[in-house]
Amino acid sequence: MKHAGYNADVTKHADAPDEQVIEHLAGAALVLDEQLRILTATPSARSVLGFDIPQGTSAAMLLCGDRPKRPFAEALVRGEAFRAVIPRPHSTTRDQIRVRAVPIGEGAGWIVYLFALGDGDHEPVLFHGMWTQDPRMKETFRIIGKVAAEEVTVLVRGETGSGKELVAHALHALSPRNAGPFRALNCAALPANLLESELFGHARGAFTGAVKDTPGHVQAAEGGTLFLDEVAELPLELQAKLLRVLETRTVLPVGAREPIPVDVRVISATHRALRQEVEAGRFRADLMYRLRVIPIRLPPLRERPSDVLLLTEKVIEEFNARGRRRIESIAAPAEAALERYEWPGNVRELRNVLAYAFAIGEGPVLQVADLPAEISSPLASGVETYVHTTEAPSDEDPELRRIRDALTRTSGNRDRAARLLGMSRVTLWRRMRDLGLDV
Repeated sequence: MKHAGYNADVTKHADAPDEQVIEHLAGAALVLDEQLRILTATPSARSVLGFDIPQGTSAAMLLCGDRPKRPFAEALVRGEAFRAVIPRPHSTTRDQIRVRAVPIGEGAGWIVYLFALGDGDHEPVLFHGMWTQDPRMKETFRIIGKVAAEEVTVLVRGETGSGKELVAHALHALSPRNAGPFRALNCAALPANLLESELFGHARGAFTGAVKDTPGHVQAAEGGTLFLDEVAELPLELQAKLLRVLETRTVLPVGAREPIPVDVRVISATHRALRQEVEAGRFRADLMYRLRVIPIRLPPLRERPSDVLLLTEKVIEEFNARGRRRIESIAAPAEAALERYEWPGNVRELRNVLAYAFAIGEGPVLQVADLPAEISSPLASGVETYVHTTEAPSDEDPELRRIRDALTRTSGNRDRAARLLGMSRVTLWRRMRDLGLDV
């Protein structure tokens, strides 16, 4: 397909860099010469733009057209690095792309990175501790705002490290119960005997060491919100007790004879599909229906790639304020590596990676060498993951695939794999056991 401003008859430049090499290093990118003509366009760049890009095309004409105001083109002419959000070229929709131009070297041309943003408003927003410019995430925020005032149970579905507890805090803060307590309990963090006492409390004499009546999290959340993270890990016998709390609005502490009335809103979260857990006999169907009156899905970070650099900048600002190192900018290869990576551990993993970079690196620029090997190496992130997942069965459980990938990237080291996934080693062991992986 030809477009205005193109020169489709230009022959291939002898010095044009190999597009596959650039693809692996930079993802969706254009390489320009000193005259701002396109030497190379990677396959991902063609995918972002939606059409072929003949060599020799004027980058200024391609990206700016004949609009009267052309700040991006003017910056290229001046030799200045530049970032902008522009309309997708030759598109009749409101789609936009984010572009970033970085000079390769004195008189050596440019690399222009392209990032698809989709349709609509892409201004960053902050919602109760969560930053995004992704339209789907903004829609999730809108749903949270609407259901917060409803006196119904909410089930948040999201992967490890995606921010489920932040969603629970937002639901509490926006609800009529915001003056009451917010109590959170991770159902995967304790063995069943301790979890029962923590959740429902115990009476004096219920067991050795129970010297007084002790309220559990249900009673402690009186008048407020109880958040049960990883609720799918709740043992079946405790699921029955939680169901009774929801049905009768009373709680029976361990060793007690009389139930105690409670006024609590329950918000739960899981990384699993509860329907599959019910089919497998690991979760009660009646409790599932009680918990998921309103389900909210939290998109993983790999589904909102436009948020990666936004979150990176926000975390860097936070770390700058308290660390020994201050990062003022991010090198282009580091940005490309961060954008390319799939983030199986989501936002939590991104924070861990940046904490690593702050500790390992030096100076005001975040370099690709500051990043862990699984992110800085193209083969360890984009390419290796693609090869691995394409060999996996198409119906393989997504969590099983993520754990396999993490173990592959860390050569089977479970401590590093757990950190990569944003979970503890014990949680990783438990999930490997439940998924039938060799433990």
